[in-house]
Amino acid sequence: MLIIPAIDIRGGKCVRLFQGDYGKETVYGEDPVEMARRWMEQGARFLHLVDLDGAREGTPRNRDTLRRILEISFIPVQIGGGIRTLTDMEEYLSSGASRIILGTAAYADPGLLSAACHRWPGRIAVDIAARSGKAAISGWTRETAVPALELARRCESLGASWIIYTDILRDGAQKGIDVEGTRDFARSLSIPVIASGGVSTLDDIVSLLPLESEGVRGVIVGRALYAGTLDLREAISLAERKQG
Repeated sequence: MLIIPAIDIRGGKCVRLFQGDYGKETVYGEDPVEMARRWMEQGARFLHLVDLDGAREGTPRNRDTLRRILEISFIPVQIGGGIRTLTDMEEYLSSGASRIILGTAAYADPGLLSAACHRWPGRIAVDIAARSGKAAISGWTRETAVPALELARRCESLGASWIIYTDILRDGAQKGIDVEGTRDFARSLSIPVIASGGVSTLDDIVSLLPLESEGVRGVIVGRALYAGTLDLREAISLAERKQG
């Protein structure tokens, strides 16, 4: 199982939000590029980058910062936040991104998702952010009436290769991961799932590892790394020992 550090960018800085609330922001670094170097030096095998300004405003806002990270990265990187056009996707992929993450666009424009999956097979992921079981969009600021699992199945049928399942109420809250909910979600799909939201300590990683056989192939970790309650090297070592 991949342990994937998250780098959320707002105003050019590395931040974390509490439960996706833009009014509850903690700045953890002035330079996201240096943060990317830090996680790579600690053994990260994959990075998760999000343009928070872009996610809320509907168009990429931190392109230069993301490009600089791609320039120095020697591991695969997935990028999301405000990506609404094939042109945006092409720009990031041609700059070195391994995978594009769609959120609002996957909900609002199924045709775009289908076109992207056809053009770049295996490289399109969809972030399904759930609040009380319903999918949220626009940087998680707007809740839809669509059940998260229903949207995930729809995206799978359109060609998405990965689903990132985020529990908003746990994201940035360090309350622990919803293991049962994540397992049930992954079991209902035939494509791989990456869990996100709630990881606090190594115990959460331990509880997730058995779900790899259920389709959970990775976990995104944010605040726990920045707050120091989870050591990245230790988490990666544990995951790789279990895999081996």
